[in-house]
Amino acid sequence: MSEMSETSDIDSLLQRNQQLSQEIRRRVDQLSALNTVAAAVSQSLDLQITLQTALKAILKVIPVDSAGISLVDEAAGELVLRAQHGWRRDFVTQPMRIPLGKGMSGYVVANDEVLVTGDLAGDPRLAVPEFADEGVQAMALVPMHARGRVVGILSVMNHQPYHFGDDEISVLRVIADQVGVALDNARLYESVKEQSSRLEAILNSTGDAIIATDNHGIINLVNATAEHLFGLRRAELVGLPLRQAPLHPKLRAGLRRAMSESREANTVFEVPLDDGRFLSAIVSPVYSYQEPASDRQAEGWVMVVQDVTHLRQAEQTRVNFIRDAAHDLRNPLGVTMNALTMLREEFGEQKGCAEIVNIGLQGIHRMQTLIDSLLNLEHIESGVGLQYKEVDVRDLVERCVADIRPAVQQRQQTLVCEVPESLPLIQGDMNRLYRALMNLLSNAHKYTQEGGVITVRAYVRDEDLFIEVCDNGPGIPTEAQPRLFERFYRVPTLDQEVKGSGLGLAIVKSVVEQHGGRVFVQSRVGQGSVFGMAFPLSAQQGQSSAQTS
Repeated sequence: MSEMSETSDIDSLLQRNQQLSQEIRRRVDQLSALNTVAAAVSQSLDLQITLQTALKAILKVIPVDSAGISLVDEAAGELVLRAQHGWRRDFVTQPMRIPLGKGMSGYVVANDEVLVTGDLAGDPRLAVPEFADEGVQAMALVPMHARGRVVGILSVMNHQPYHFGDDEISVLRVIADQVGVALDNARLYESVKEQSSRLEAILNSTGDAIIATDNHGIINLVNATAEHLFGLRRAELVGLPLRQAPLHPKLRAGLRRAMSESREANTVFEVPLDDGRFLSAIVSPVYSYQEPASDRQAEGWVMVVQDVTHLRQAEQTRVNFIRDAAHDLRNPLGVTMNALTMLREEFGEQKGCAEIVNIGLQGIHRMQTLIDSLLNLEHIESGVGLQYKEVDVRDLVERCVADIRPAVQQRQQTLVCEVPESLPLIQGDMNRLYRALMNLLSNAHKYTQEGGVITVRAYVRDEDLFIEVCDNGPGIPTEAQPRLFERFYRVPTLDQEVKGSGLGLAIVKSVVEQHGGRVFVQSRVGQGSVFGMAFPLSAQQGQSSAQTS
């Protein structure tokens, strides 16, 4: 009887473990799909590639038969099906076109709401009767947004009855907005290519605000988007020194600072405005390539500014979802680990059993590490536990260099330390600053080839104390640089075999901002990268006064 009871308990435990594993796998698939969509659709300006990449990623996370993407054609007043995957009939070659305001899709666009429906047979809301032949038994239509407006609809369908859960609708909303922004950019690029004057079309049609100056910092070019973004006319800006331009003080200061830092590569930074908007800026020097490289001096600067408020909001939605999922996964992961440990103790001596259980435990350990990193990042951003004391930057750098040196030597890399004997002390949490700098050094070590050179340096310029990590690795494409400090973002063109959670640079950004500083990156493909942290000394002094009081 006891033997039968033990067998029953084991069967029950195995069944529960299987259910937990399925739930964990579903959550992980959702997180993976969100990151896959975010990374994949942002790297291509080819509309069809972007569309197909998005559809395949969506069908990996939502277990339904088919999906489609329709885009709003405002000129024609229609919603046009541009891509489909898993459908029984081809509605793309001769595109399905639905007048705006008609049918279920018209309702979604007009009301900016998600629409979920069941069996479509005989549904009077169908604007295209032929679509009934698809035999759809369940469908969700989700609006896609870009630049504050609905630009299309993401549709997911199943040929059998299916219930769309609230968490699936939440995931679809986030994916739809990420895809909407990417598709809007891709579609804009396609329209630009069709115009006769490519340069003029880009300057006047792009969604990015562009300002150019000469080598004295005098503004000589402003595009239409910049006029709209800043609420200014071109005539109010052209001919003015940048330091006198009627721009937001934080943006103006950031652009001027970046001009002084952008010697050989782009500088990327983000500016939070007082009205809640977020602007992302890329400042690039312009050179005359007729001169030898060593003699070149910047003839001016080009500044590209984007309003990324919608991306930050979508990112916050994604972060909230991931954070909640991380909390939800902790308990079932612990239960699963305990169950596997019990199985190993009970059946470990049986051939092959211990090896299988250990594989499972290793996978759970990796997931726990990722979840711990997520929750640790949340802890850092909250500011809880910060202990401000005087920090000797030279001591900080030397500690980090000593700890990373064995790993660097293993790959025959050269580690150079350039820190002067005397630097101002800063007020900060040594442990968190250590982690931030170690993350930068670890990134440089992982992505720099064997035999490469990594340099860490610290110095004071103007009113800022800089700590930088430089490498001569592969460099980073310009289009990827604004997203480097986002959670989970990994540059698709870099070595994907390098292990990492995609949280390292996000942690650096949080730590530095908690200390009143800013992060930046300068990089060119094939010429290496510079990742930097800058701490305003005036803010440090104010922080010190606040601590002593």
